[in-house]
Amino acid sequence: MPEKIHQEMFTPHLVIEMLRVHADRNVLFLPDGSARTGRQIADETSRYCQAFKSLGLNRNSRIALLSGNRAEVIHVMDAALIETMLIAPLHPMGAADDFVYVVEDANIDTVIFDPKFDALIAEVKQRCPQLARIWSLGPSEAGDDLLPVVARQPAPPLVAPALSGYEVYRLTYSGGTTGKPKGIEGSYRCFIEMTRIMMAEWEWPEDIRHLLVAPLSHTGGVMFLPTLLKGGAFYVIPGFEPVAVMEAIQKHRINCVLMVPTMIYALMDHPRFSEFDLSSLETVIYGASPMSVPRLQEAIEKFGPVFFQFYGQVECPMTITIMRKSEHIADDPRRLASCGRPVPWLNVALLDDDGEPVPDGEPGEICTRGPLVMPGYYNKPEQTEEAFRHGWLHTGDIAIKDPDGFLRIVDRAKDMIITGGFNVFPREVEDALCAHPAVAQAAVFGAPDEKWGEMVTAAVVLKPDGQATGEELSKHVRAAKGAHQAPKTVHFVDAIPLTNLGKPDKKALRAQFLRR
Repeated sequence: MPEKIHQEMFTPHLVIEMLRVHADRNVLFLPDGSARTGRQIADETSRYCQAFKSLGLNRNSRIALLSGNRAEVIHVMDAALIETMLIAPLHPMGAADDFVYVVEDANIDTVIFDPKFDALIAEVKQRCPQLARIWSLGPSEAGDDLLPVVARQPAPPLVAPALSGYEVYRLTYSGGTTGKPKGIEGSYRCFIEMTRIMMAEWEWPEDIRHLLVAPLSHTGGVMFLPTLLKGGAFYVIPGFEPVAVMEAIQKHRINCVLMVPTMIYALMDHPRFSEFDLSSLETVIYGASPMSVPRLQEAIEKFGPVFFQFYGQVECPMTITIMRKSEHIADDPRRLASCGRPVPWLNVALLDDDGEPVPDGEPGEICTRGPLVMPGYYNKPEQTEEAFRHGWLHTGDIAIKDPDGFLRIVDRAKDMIITGGFNVFPREVEDALCAHPAVAQAAVFGAPDEKWGEMVTAAVVLKPDGQATGEELSKHVRAAKGAHQAPKTVHFVDAIPLTNLGKPDKKALRAQFLRR
């Protein structure tokens, strides 16, 4: 009896309840112009639950999902959530090698996919004969069409499962920037804590009209439940394309959107930016990677004081620190270089290599502990133990705590460059480069050098009308940061390669330029 009295609510309970509360209201608007009420979403999700069970899936099933932004993603993921089947989303920007790795590493038995990825899944099918089921969301050559099976099912009321909260229901694979991707376990307890913190600490418009531009199977989908809880509406577009995003904001009077910094840069740099009325935006949520201070100042000037920053990682999802809109002080570069202050829902500390707190003003690794932290890395006990050493989750991000409590991430621990005995944090060099009026983006990394040990190397994207030489940019950094931080080599590129999570892929840059 005490267990029932104190039964905790988890994400499936909230999803089911919010769909009931909004049964007669359109809460989901799709790319084809159609809309779905809470009841329609609940009924279709129920059909997916019945279809999965009728086709032999159970609590031991392990599903990989590959899809663009479409309503079926919500139904598949919520059905797996409610039926306690493990799901591993495959990123739409991934390649066949990525998908084969996940299928094999996570012991996937079922793949569900958008037919537009038919050729990729055909290759996965050939390379992974252990797969028991391959289902497509529509007619396809590589798999059996799941949609007719779903359409035949009844739609009984959704029922939340009995849970302890420690069950792992999701595996999210890291970007693999420093080695093989790791399957990051997500438990029901971890994700309900994430939702609580987002509801308590994030700044939401009064009447949310949220535009989904990120992959719905990944970060984008995380926004759906908070939008429902706030009584808002969710507008889905197929993916990020600057003109399509600006058209949607103008047409639907969108007031909330989550973007990674590269998306914000793409909007600002687009030649048609001034053609669209984006004044409805009240909150632009950004994260996943640091935003260049000069470009953030430019964004505040162009969009207004609408920017809200979150910092987290999949191992401690979405919210370790936040920086509110009012805390974005446009004329304070030190503040804009910050990732905000820790939220009060978990313990956060800056630690040295021995697990001891560093003095304020000194660099230390951001470490955290609390119910938001992942259970571990799937089937990787040694890497889990390393991540949890000294009783903390080690994020790998090096930060400095300012007197007002704001943390400034100076870089990833593994990205720090040691040149001529000096420690150089690429983030600081990138900010200096982006302060040059011709530079749109920059990524800085170390290259082996016989004289210096490592030499500071930069990949730079110029603005559409920008002109600069490598020597000019090196002199610009030297004047701002000193000779030891000035790039010895500057490569001009059309775009900075990104990981599937939207972060600059320095592993790819090193592979591209260091093999020459």
